[in-house]
Amino acid sequence: MSFKMVADHAVWPLENDAIFGLAAKAKEAIEKYGKDNVIDSTLGALVDDDGNLICLETVYSELKSLPNADIAAYAQVAGQPDFLEAVQDACFKGYKPDAYIKAVATPGGTGSVRHAIWNYTNPGDSILVCDWFWGPYVTISEEFGRTVTNYELFNDKGEFNIISFKEKFEELLKKQKRLVTIINTPANNPTGYSLSDEEWDEVLNIAKENAKDPENKIIIVVDSAYIDYAGIGNERRKFFTKFSHLPENIFVMVAYSMSKGYTMYGMRSGAAIGISSSEDVANEFYYSAMHANRANWSNGTRAAMSVMTNIAKDPAKTKAYEDEVNSTKTMLRKRADAFVEGAKEAGLEILPYRDGFFVSIPCSNAKKASEELIKENLFVVALKKGLRFAVCAVSEEKCRVSPAKIKRVLDNLK
Repeated sequence: MSFKMVADHAVWPLENDAIFGLAAKAKEAIEKYGKDNVIDSTLGALVDDDGNLICLETVYSELKSLPNADIAAYAQVAGQPDFLEAVQDACFKGYKPDAYIKAVATPGGTGSVRHAIWNYTNPGDSILVCDWFWGPYVTISEEFGRTVTNYELFNDKGEFNIISFKEKFEELLKKQKRLVTIINTPANNPTGYSLSDEEWDEVLNIAKENAKDPENKIIIVVDSAYIDYAGIGNERRKFFTKFSHLPENIFVMVAYSMSKGYTMYGMRSGAAIGISSSEDVANEFYYSAMHANRANWSNGTRAAMSVMTNIAKDPAKTKAYEDEVNSTKTMLRKRADAFVEGAKEAGLEILPYRDGFFVSIPCSNAKKASEELIKENLFVVALKKGLRFAVCAVSEEKCRVSPAKIKRVLDNLK
């Protein structure tokens, strides 16, 4: 394209989103061959065994019962006050850090990531993320004139690679004197890996050591989008208490999303939750994020906020909601176990899985592998370093047989 009207900074490749494009192909295959003959593991959304999107009854009964005015009205720019309290309870569930904490409503976890990158880095800075990461981290960073630096997520033992993390962390901090690192845990997208409490200790020890230089500013973003479907009970939330009493030049922001835990994918609601030992830093976060809300999307979805707060205020609704989540979590765990067991039986190498919506398969030519699997009516997302299989969207039976199919295709490509 030789002639353009947009400004130079807004010129991007003329291409559509790869994942949604692949999902469209999977839908076409289902219409042509029937749902029983197609395995669609493309989108990161909970789907039942019949291929229908799971929508929690408690959530949508509450939504449909709201007065029209509660759906139609503007929300406050920072979010409704009762929502900002409820979302902290929903996020921490008894493991709230002993710190100054402020929350601002955002459109899903994506809005929180956006605020972290724009509000806490300078032009030309690099954001630190692992090498198995959610693609929009790069999209958002590039939109703002930032770049992304990767550390290796896994060491040779299949554990969190703290050596690689430390090396890249200190390299960037030395150069920039401020650093935003996004840690997508628990239930990393795309691997399903969750940092253990011990691994969190190692991460925070590195941050604390580097915080001894008062000129360093360290921002840890916890992308917790999948937290409601991780672990047994609330065990995967224990690490939150480790954010108590940190040095004031370490700031933690949690990106909390209602998309997964409340199955409100399209209603775009969540919150950025700031944690600091300094009241001034916490307040600075609040007003900075509120200003960014007004400058970008003005305010959030009032109805979604009301759904969360109304359920939280009613013990009977809370129990019904939690029962639904736990039932769905059990289904997800059975599917993941089936895939992991199937991979073991087939001799298919997968990355360490602990929780969540996805399992990843390392391979050298993921794009070609994905194309070959389409011929088998098995749709998986190609990443730079491998394939992503969405156990959240595939029945337990299909999860069990998919690894052998993937293994055959990968072997044929060698």
